[in-house]
Amino acid sequence: MKGMHEAINTAAAGGKGAEDVVSSLTEREREILRLIFDGKCSNEVADILCVSKRTVDFHLARAYVKLGVSNRFQAFKRAMELGIINA
Repeated sequence: MKGMHEAINTAAAGGKGAEDVVSSLTEREREILRLIFDGKCSNEVADILCVSKRTVDFHLARAYVKLGVSNRFQAFKRAMELGIINA
């Protein structure tokens, strides 16, 4: 069963393995994901990082593509599976 989950996760990430997905995320993308998962909205993240909301949303959108997801909930779930964040 674990092999099936790994295959599904690999397919969801565009054929990349978990390590490839994690290493493809920039440090800024990981930082923004962590702040979002801590309950911050894009405006709050922008204020914390001293960037615009548009910049935050850009990095978030790039992270979604790399994770093979389309929203914050899916990104949170995928990041947990990959060990990017811990609950």
